[in-house]
Amino acid sequence: MAGYIATIVFLNLITPNKMFSETENRMLEQKPTFSLESLFQGKFTKDYETFISDQFIFRNMWIGLKSDSERALLKNESNGVYLSKNDCLIQAFIKPDSESFMKKIDSINEIAAGVPDLKKYFMLVPNAAEIFKNKLPAYAPNDSEKLIIGQTKKYLNESIRFVDVTNALDSKKDEYIFYKTDHHWTSKGAFYAYSELSRYMGFTAHDEGFFNIEKVVDDDFYGSLSSRSGYQGLKADSIELYIPKKEEKCLVEYIDEHKVTNSIYNMESLKMKDKYGVFFGGNHGLIKITTNTIGDQNLLVVKDSYANSLIPFLTGNYSEIYVVDLRYYEDDLNDLIKKNKINELLILYNVNTLYNESSS
Repeated sequence: MAGYIATIVFLNLITPNKMFSETENRMLEQKPTFSLESLFQGKFTKDYETFISDQFIFRNMWIGLKSDSERALLKNESNGVYLSKNDCLIQAFIKPDSESFMKKIDSINEIAAGVPDLKKYFMLVPNAAEIFKNKLPAYAPNDSEKLIIGQTKKYLNESIRFVDVTNALDSKKDEYIFYKTDHHWTSKGAFYAYSELSRYMGFTAHDEGFFNIEKVVDDDFYGSLSSRSGYQGLKADSIELYIPKKEEKCLVEYIDEHKVTNSIYNMESLKMKDKYGVFFGGNHGLIKITTNTIGDQNLLVVKDSYANSLIPFLTGNYSEIYVVDLRYYEDDLNDLIKKNKINELLILYNVNTLYNESSS
């Protein structure tokens, strides 16, 4: 036993630290810098424990063994992810405390107050934890997203029109509207939300017959919840793209990266672990999309990654779409709006990201 432990310690010491886990699709903790202040505050110890955990030798193997052994013991939870009916992986929702809740509401209202002349809309998307709550194990501590969505609507500035897609998604819950191994909705789920959004924003939504639905990944996508939980042996997901039968030309500018493409899809991402990156190649601070749609309607979308698969449906309705992810955008939104004469604002988040991620 002593020899085994010594070998593990030795391997950990000589193995170079990794920056990114492709399996878990996240940055890994690096060795923290020591200071007396961080030590006394407890931050150094906490960060160092995370560093050791993230950089531990054969980490992915241990995660898989842990989840497999727990499944053998009929335990259906791993790292906050529940193995649910039909082998769906669902991250249970834990409601925020009152202070955190109001801080998020205040930040949204602050954005709205700064742009009084714009038409403003806010879509708060329920996750699989709400739509598929009946699939969760009975003991899963899952709070009501529908209740939080209702409270959000109640406290929003009256100048913001709230877009509620909960019922629209719930009515389609027997369809493939959420991935089984990833926390995002599918293109079909995003399509139903787009159709509902058109009723609020006043544009004419296309029906499914307008699109060629192309399956670009066929049972080969294991998403974020699979990575987070370590569950193995599950059926992989597929990814479909809704491509207009009539060609819609787009110029996509990734402002921070100084990169320009003629497609909203990044097909190179299909070769990577995070295949959801096929939509814009992931998240970016600022993207500008110029379309061949006639008119002068300019839209700003402030969003999280759920919007990435919905925005492609909007290119036939707006001549310009600006996409901002506040996690990576550091400039002034008001300056962006004034400079580009933007006249509509859509804020789009999913419930879990908005209320349970500090950086959202």
